[in-house]
Amino acid sequence: MTPPPEPLRIAWLTTGRGPGSYGAFEALCTAIDNGLPVEITVVFLNRERGESELTDQLLDLIESRGIPVETISSVRFRKEHGGQRSRTGEPLPLWRRAFDEAAVESLAPHSFDLAVMFGYMLITTEAMYDRFPIINDHPALPDGPTGTYQAVIAELITSGASETGCMYHIVTGDLDRGPVLSYCRFPIPSDTSVHVPPGASRTTIEALPLYDEIRTRGVVREKPFLAETLRALQDGRLALTAPSALDLTTKVEEALLPDV
Repeated sequence: MTPPPEPLRIAWLTTGRGPGSYGAFEALCTAIDNGLPVEITVVFLNRERGESELTDQLLDLIESRGIPVETISSVRFRKEHGGQRSRTGEPLPLWRRAFDEAAVESLAPHSFDLAVMFGYMLITTEAMYDRFPIINDHPALPDGPTGTYQAVIAELITSGASETGCMYHIVTGDLDRGPVLSYCRFPIPSDTSVHVPPGASRTTIEALPLYDEIRTRGVVREKPFLAETLRALQDGRLALTAPSALDLTTKVEEALLPDV
């Protein structure tokens, strides 16, 4: 009898600030229960209990499954170290490296093959990505916009893009531009009624039905895309040492088909 494959051991890194983070973790747990050969050996959050009701709900789910959890509040850490908030386009403040060193110390006792960032709202420093192999989900194609999903969707709309997608890349010092492991793509619906005036505000763009449609299409694909990426890493179709930008579109779309 052939023994079952050794599971891929992961650390899950998240801020856990919204329903997307909760839903992705819950979906991953369900996929594991259904046979995905992955083991979550630790979860790290840069929030602590009491900071957010949504984060507390995620902590409840993690603890209900008996998964070890490590928490360090980045807000508390920043205030204790007299640090300034990070500003777009400027170097990360010094406290950020100190925070990553503390995060590494909390993760070091746990055994895992790689760390997976999902909804982790801090830019990491070399103190973390030089210590552990880390992959990050990003809501765009490999050559697409960088930044938060809000910024990505806004740029897609203002540029009149016809498609977008999701990708996993290895975390490096090049924000959202590390070596690409995998991706999937999906079309952006054509809506001739959408008119974005030059210099339109983010509020104006986010009020468009097209904005919500792009977000919805991305979110429903994130869950099967995560599972298929981890499966490909576990069975050797993907390797962190030789990322190959594996196109998982077909697998993801098949997972979205209704059961018959």
